[in-house]
Amino acid sequence: MQSPIESYLRRLHTELSSLRDGTPYQDIPATSHGNPDDFAICLATVDGYVYEVGDADTEFSIQSVSKPFTYGLALEDLGPEAVDEKIDVEPSGDAFNEISLSEGTGRPANAMINAGAIAATSLIKGSGGRQGFERILSTYSDFAGRQLKVRESIYRSEIRTGHRNRAMANLLRSFDVIEHDPEKALRNYFRQCSVMVNARDLALMAATLANGGTQPVTGKEVMGIDSVQRVLSVMMTCGMYDDAGSWTSAVGMPAKSGVGGGLLAVLPGQLGLAVYSPPLNEHGSSVRGVAASERMATDMELHFVRAARMGRSVISERYDLTEAPSGVRHNDDAAAVLEEHGHRAQILELNGDLLFAGAESMVRAISSLPEEAELVILDVRRVDEVGDVALTMLAEVRDGLVAEKRRLILIETEGVIADAMTAGRNDVPVFGTRNDAAEWAEEWIIALHGGPGLVPDVVHLPDFPAVAPLDPEQITELEALMEERTYDDGQVIRRVGQKFGGVYFILSGKVATTSTQQGHRFRHATLGAGMTFGEIALGGDRGQSLRVTAEGRVQLKVLPAEAIARVEEHDPSLALSFWKAVARDAYTRVEQSFREAAVRERDQTFHDETNR
Repeated sequence: MQSPIESYLRRLHTELSSLRDGTPYQDIPATSHGNPDDFAICLATVDGYVYEVGDADTEFSIQSVSKPFTYGLALEDLGPEAVDEKIDVEPSGDAFNEISLSEGTGRPANAMINAGAIAATSLIKGSGGRQGFERILSTYSDFAGRQLKVRESIYRSEIRTGHRNRAMANLLRSFDVIEHDPEKALRNYFRQCSVMVNARDLALMAATLANGGTQPVTGKEVMGIDSVQRVLSVMMTCGMYDDAGSWTSAVGMPAKSGVGGGLLAVLPGQLGLAVYSPPLNEHGSSVRGVAASERMATDMELHFVRAARMGRSVISERYDLTEAPSGVRHNDDAAAVLEEHGHRAQILELNGDLLFAGAESMVRAISSLPEEAELVILDVRRVDEVGDVALTMLAEVRDGLVAEKRRLILIETEGVIADAMTAGRNDVPVFGTRNDAAEWAEEWIIALHGGPGLVPDVVHLPDFPAVAPLDPEQITELEALMEERTYDDGQVIRRVGQKFGGVYFILSGKVATTSTQQGHRFRHATLGAGMTFGEIALGGDRGQSLRVTAEGRVQLKVLPAEAIARVEEHDPSLALSFWKAVARDAYTRVEQSFREAAVRERDQTFHDETNR
């Protein structure tokens, strides 16, 4: 199934491709011929998953998008106090190429305008046998997760036309902001602007900042968290130049644009966004880049005010129905079907906030399920906050599953998600407990893959597995000693502590076995036609260990304890055959109970946590 996020990005890309405003940057000959039709949107999560549409592999020069990364390297090398002596952190309110220097000190207003970026580049010295620019390029490459290169033709074009930047560099030298030959700093700055990247690179570079400085794919720590904090703070207030206020209001993510057509934005703890489209607006930012960012911030609730606390996956557990069966006892044929096809029901337990980041990890997990997964059971009882974007994504997941003849099932106690998923429709079953959802899923799988009649409504005594080893004459002899009994819905058939009263054979209907622990009643199993109960009470001094209650109308045949005693006295051979058959059937059920124990323990832990 295609991810709703991929579907959304494709729709947005198609829609914004019709925007024809703006022109590629004309002041650098090498950028003036950018293809106005090039357009890519990439989104990278903090665990390294990348969504991409359009021309995501098309390379372009990084230009001013390089500034935050060089500034961060300077902070790593020298520390914030030393860098602050050379570069301020205040918004200039001016265009990117304005000469915004403090009166008296000559400090640039911030590291995102050209004057501040040239000053930051001048602070990067050689180390470990590498020249200053080699360290800059290595840092960019570490952020991107691949080796990046400089396009010499763009660098030469920058050298020939960068007169205003050259003037800034000389002015910075006059104030001793640049302490050495300004031409060297200027050439390194032109080289860093000429590094070639694609939209995928920028998305991963942004995601590295979002991930606290650790590259999400390679796992390399590229920058310390203190430097990341400073870089993102300056990007938020200064990264979009004289459009910073409007950007912060509409988008609300630290960002940086470049005249090469690239734009990146960072949602800390969650994702990095990159857009590439050469036509620029009057602020020097990509027209489609700004439009795409504004739309995504609104539609996906990415503004920092709305964003979830963390971007880690909300999937706390994932398993299939064979690993966590319901408490229903099935006959051998139905059990075989579940053994073969139970993996078709996938259970995902969610935990945390379901805003964009949480919803993204959820829909990615669902979208990546194999086609043979016919049922998706979402346990959302541990979900805290739910955003509109999550409900929108879930609705698309639901519709996508239905289109592929699959089903979404919810386990929810309060109904916030269930109300949205079931409004005006009845194709999303909702259950309050995992056991109830598993029971429904098992019935669905048995009906779909087992054929009709696999789970009969009525079972006659000769067809019970518990007496299968006996010959017909022995079964007839025992049946003659049995009593028929009928119980109505909710009527208690056996109570805890009762002495052995015989073996009960369910002819039709269902019974539930429950126990009480620490004031809570727990459901152990649901027994249906063809199954027995009561025999366990014979094995201990405490008698009946579980309460047995009718669910709906139930018809039974009971071989009373007194009748069994008479058989043991007068026909020991028949008694031995009977008890061997019953013991074999009971052993099969005990084995299944062990498989369910872990699931009950997990549900108990959840119950305790939610009731503290």
